[in-house]
Amino acid sequence: MSDTLVTVEHVSKKFTRDLKRSLWYGVKDVASELAGRGGARDALRKDEFWAVRDVSLEVKRGETLGLIGHNGAGKTTLLRMLNGLIKPDLGRITARGRMQALIALGAGFNPVLTGRENVYVNASVLGIAKNEIDRRFDEIVAFSGIEEFIDMPVQSYSSGMTVRLGFSVAAHLEPDVLLVDEVLAVGDLAFRTKCQVRIQDLKEMGVAIILVSHNLHTISHVCTRAVTFEKGQVIYEGDTEEAIDAYRASLVDGDESLVDVLRAGTGEIRIAGLDVLNEQGVAQESFEVGEPAILRFHYEAEKPVKNPVFNVTMHILNSHQVTGIRTDVDGVQLGMLEGKGYVDLMIPHLNLLPNIFTLDAVIFHDDGYTFYDRVNRIGHLKVRGGHLINGTAYLPHGWEMGTAVPTNLPTL
Repeated sequence: MSDTLVTVEHVSKKFTRDLKRSLWYGVKDVASELAGRGGARDALRKDEFWAVRDVSLEVKRGETLGLIGHNGAGKTTLLRMLNGLIKPDLGRITARGRMQALIALGAGFNPVLTGRENVYVNASVLGIAKNEIDRRFDEIVAFSGIEEFIDMPVQSYSSGMTVRLGFSVAAHLEPDVLLVDEVLAVGDLAFRTKCQVRIQDLKEMGVAIILVSHNLHTISHVCTRAVTFEKGQVIYEGDTEEAIDAYRASLVDGDESLVDVLRAGTGEIRIAGLDVLNEQGVAQESFEVGEPAILRFHYEAEKPVKNPVFNVTMHILNSHQVTGIRTDVDGVQLGMLEGKGYVDLMIPHLNLLPNIFTLDAVIFHDDGYTFYDRVNRIGHLKVRGGHLINGTAYLPHGWEMGTAVPTNLPTL
């Protein structure tokens, strides 16, 4: 137990959708507490909902715990309860040692004070003596990279500058527990890399870190384990990669159907469906990196259509396009299509890194521009692959060794 710094026991928190009703409930709850009547906190009243529901977890010294899930899944609400900004309606939170939080762009700074003054104020709140912060001050400012602005009021800082200074203060005052919410997504690549290196240093010093982020690459490389939230509840806790898989699966399962029907075109031939198949032609839910796959596009033609162009685009789920494949670009002519049938796209090596990819389908006229039909998000493709998590595409490769020293590298 001596290594456990944070314990969350069956914690729940509810909010009210209507502001006026929320204020009225607040007054009633305060009056009930003053009168010695706790009330039924486990029951929802009109317009209330559970933001966090029956969450239990522990964080030990030196651990980095990732919290992942949809927007509104309850991650930041839990972080705010851990920091004492709001209190749970049910359950108990126990924290040992000094806790530092960076859960908003302001990072608790007074906008009227200068950056220098805010550093000292933050340190004094944590009970750190002035001579100690004097010793660390130059290191804090150098890490933030805003030396020339340190004596300006924080209200004149950009959001990125504020987060830089906030993270630097939080990371160099050496708390026992550090709470971080999404701030590693701010700043340039060099600063984000510095943050990850500093987090690794803190872990080695025994600091417990709880990190909220939508950047799965960061979660994968920084966290020792992770928790996946959905609608305020924990749906997975444990191995980081398994938690990421659970999060991706929840993105798909959260939709009753992935098909977002945006149909347009002349309609002589239409898309009737998509099957994702393995090499044997059997439907398959997920694939290993590099495994063969078949995308089978079913069509229905009202009348004979000559040389239609089939096109499929692939997107990372709810994000950017990965690739697009067209029959005409590949020099394939399908001839005359009529009635019902299908066209197979054969993929000998699915060289994508683990993720969930959505598929859009279009059938063009033979001019390559006018389309007969299109269906967005007609299906999805799940790729798994253990520790292969960094990036989008997998490049088949090999390694060789030599003794020559490259001469085109910059001097460190």
